Amino acid sequence: MLKLVLASKSKVRHEILLKYNINCIVEHSNVDEEPVKQSLLKEGATPEIISKNLAELKANKVSQKIYDHFVLGADSVIDLDGELISKPENREQAFNILKKLNGKMHYLISSVCISKNGSMVWNYTDKANLTMKEFNDDDLRRYLSKIRDEALYAYNVYQIEGEGKNLFSKIEGDKNTIMGLPVDKIKQYIEGL
Repeated sequence: MLKLVLASKSKVRHEILLKYNINCIVEHSNVDEEPVKQSLLKEGATPEIISKNLAELKANKVSQKIYDHFVLGADSVIDLDGELISKPENREQAFNILKKLNGKMHYLISSVCISKNGSMVWNYTDKANLTMKEFNDDDLRRYLSKIRDEALYAYNVYQIEGEGKNLFSKIEGDKNTIMGLPVDKIKQYIEGL
């Protein structure tokens, strides 16, 4: 099977690819996401458009450096009633995100893009629908105390395959999408090459 270049620092995304027997090497894109998000938000972009743009930007940037290889970029965001919720940078931000999501339905959007020689050749976006249970502040802080920093910042405040599944009353969507990589569609595309 084709060997991909994964333009991501995410250990989770790399592990998902390996689990599905998709060989890849990792090359960080080092894209500074925040200015891109802010610019797109000023233009009125939706969280889904922002996710798609960031996935493409990451894949294109790395594919310009690694010529003649297929490069996979990915990005995941939370959409709460049209509001973009980004990954927390510290535990207080994580707590505030959980408070904002508390008792509400939101979407987890994961976009992927495959580029070659600096241009996108394929992309896909999937969306999962999650409804968080109602918790008091102490419950939320107790949950956060069980999550290691690395996992907390990688998963956008919840680990669906671990402690995070207990936060939700309803989860509709692909588990891999929620973890940041709709791998089934990636595999379908690669097998068609």
